Amino acid sequence: MSAGGTIVVLAPDGVPEVRKGDDLAALILAALEDANWALADGDVVAVTSKVVSKAEGRVREGTRDDVLEEETRRVVARRGRTVIVRSRLGLTQAAAGIDASNVEGGYVVLHPADPDGSARALRNALRERTGVNVAVVVTDTAGRAWREGQTDLAIGAAGLSVLESFAGREDSYGNSLVVTAPAVADELAGVAELAQGKLAARPFAVVRGRADLVLPPGDDGPGAVALIREEGQDFFGYGAREAVVRALKGDPADRAPFGSPASAQELGEAIAEVAGAEAGNWGLSVSDAEIRVTAVEPRALAVLAYAYGWALVGHDAGATDAGAAATSVLRPLTP
Repeated sequence: MSAGGTIVVLAPDGVPEVRKGDDLAALILAALEDANWALADGDVVAVTSKVVSKAEGRVREGTRDDVLEEETRRVVARRGRTVIVRSRLGLTQAAAGIDASNVEGGYVVLHPADPDGSARALRNALRERTGVNVAVVVTDTAGRAWREGQTDLAIGAAGLSVLESFAGREDSYGNSLVVTAPAVADELAGVAELAQGKLAARPFAVVRGRADLVLPPGDDGPGAVALIREEGQDFFGYGAREAVVRALKGDPADRAPFGSPASAQELGEAIAEVAGAEAGNWGLSVSDAEIRVTAVEPRALAVLAYAYGWALVGHDAGATDAGAAATSVLRPLTP
């Protein structure tokens, strides 16, 4: 980082409306020249996904609803007219990031087809024309699950260490840092948006002061795709209501967002919690490979098993006494 921890951000004015086929590198360099600013090695160039999409012809006539299905991998949650989806890019956003603002009425803007590829192409073009080694971040706006408002994040990146890992290092008190890994690509997108604004027609920004994150020429890095959790790794693969419906439905095709099979102990604790103390002697027996439960309603067990990556595989009388309660048997879907 530069001396004193200084970061400087410039978002130049005077950028014309971007249309299909426009040369984004030329537009960026012209805007910077008008602002008496030249790119330097180690700069990070942030570009809104909207202008990337416009230049790439990703503008469609119609409404969000008209194109939402083709941009959706699966629905995560619905609240009224708001639909949160996991998009074809793997991003989880409202309406798959389809935008109807800052575009001609009756049209919408889709995400770039390949945001990391777009970032690589722009990085290469800027280096070819200036000889300068910069990183490029393609940005978009997204909400957060637990906080009001939105911030910008990186949906594409090239030439940038998108995560800054502190694992294995110690703080000033000698405490070991285990999982600390700032998503610096997202942080750079956020600081760029502060200078760009939403209504100021400033789709480009240059962030100076974190050259330590910029990779050497020819090394484009992992891209922003590295920031996307794989299906099943997210703690919140569905909205609260949707998770209940999916578990009750029990469709095998809906399993992935619930994650890999939980431990027998975790599922056993969930069964005990659902059965409750008033259930009396419900005969819970837990091992790594199997759980046996007596006197708990099988339908409830099937739903719990589904949500925890297990399956209700059958019933066993488990006793010779006439009228003895059946024992339900649950096993993990994978060893």
